[in-house]
Amino acid sequence: MSNKVRVLIVDDSALVRQLLAKGLAMDPDIEVVGTASDPYAARDKIVQLRPDVMTLDVEMPRMDGVDFLRRLMPQYPIPVLMVSSLTQRGKQITLDALDAGAVDFVAKPSTDLARGLAGMLGELRAKVKQTATANVSHWKDRQPPPATAPRRAPHGALAESTDKVVAIGASTGGTEAIRKMVTQFPVSMPGMVIVQHMPAGFTRMFAERLNQICAMEVKEAESGDRIMPGRILVGPGGLHMRVVRSGGIYQVKCEPGENVSGHCPSVDVLMHSVAQQVGSNAIGVILTGMGADGAAGMLAMRRAGARNLAQDEETSVVFGMPKVAYERGGAERLVPLDRMAAAVIDLLSERKS
Repeated sequence: MSNKVRVLIVDDSALVRQLLAKGLAMDPDIEVVGTASDPYAARDKIVQLRPDVMTLDVEMPRMDGVDFLRRLMPQYPIPVLMVSSLTQRGKQITLDALDAGAVDFVAKPSTDLARGLAGMLGELRAKVKQTATANVSHWKDRQPPPATAPRRAPHGALAESTDKVVAIGASTGGTEAIRKMVTQFPVSMPGMVIVQHMPAGFTRMFAERLNQICAMEVKEAESGDRIMPGRILVGPGGLHMRVVRSGGIYQVKCEPGENVSGHCPSVDVLMHSVAQQVGSNAIGVILTGMGADGAAGMLAMRRAGARNLAQDEETSVVFGMPKVAYERGGAERLVPLDRMAAAVIDLLSERKS
């Protein structure tokens, strides 16, 4: 029996389907079992071929990738990797697709196609194999959550000082996990800093979308932004975010740098800075994601007196980062995603008492 990852490619462009198929075939652990030009053809081939992973174009005629996912995932959950345009509209639809059940995405190159295509295909091969390990069973028979308007704080509430910081790190599957977690927080929560592995541009849109549905204010971080109650700062793609102390307040510094633990922004970079600058006044959370980014930084936080949690295996799309953080001793315990917000609030209550 073959252990190859079986892939179905869905794209309305025959040229793109051919390029993706050839690029994936370069990996001996991947087998392209079929292609489809639109979601209608893809639906039949999913049932017929039972692929392990589907790559899905974002913008297609007749039905875009988001509508397809919203109809497909509750009936036939399958790990999906979006192949996204870097246009403004492409970014918006990609985030919609992640909300609708896609595991991750790969961005199509927009400039320097010869070099960009080779890099994109390499990323595609790696992410196809990662996506094949994703747990998407929780999408079965799922109903969309009711839309509720967030209750905003009075403008003056953000001017209060804080001595607590909540640091959150996530990767594959993290956009949905973060959304589920932070929408449960009241506006009175301490300031939060988040690193979600995403390219530049996507993090700003992600923060803007969260800001529309959260009681807390959410924004993409900029150097000098203050961490304070009622505010969540999302690390910008392509820049490392660190927490720094200035007198009695905490701020963030965002600057370029080499990849750390394979990423920029890196959860390790953020959490090491929290360990050094915030110490025992911090709480750390590692959510779903591939790899080990954040494990070393979370261990440093715990040694500095912070209280830390990691998402459990059953509710993680990919039980990589949380598993390593827990096994290395950085996370005290594993918590289901639907209990994570309450667990953080409980830890804050313990600190106050």
